[in-house]
Amino acid sequence: MAVSDHYRYRVVWSAEDEEHVGLCTELPSLSWLASTPDEALAGIRELISGCEEDMRASGEEPPRSLGDTGS
Repeated sequence: MAVSDHYRYRVVWSAEDEEHVGLCTELPSLSWLASTPDEALAGIRELISGCEEDMRASGEEPPRSLGDTGS
């Protein structure tokens, strides 16, 4: 299972962009704009998954999920 499967995701409305914004707590610099909440969530999850793959391919360790307690 990918680390990003345990990340915290949320979707908020952006009045400025007039779209829904998908966000990930563990990688706050990334976001995904979409016309529906479902599309915003799917988009940010796909983006984060790709980032995780890229990080591993370059020898970096993706951020640990803030939801994992280590137990």
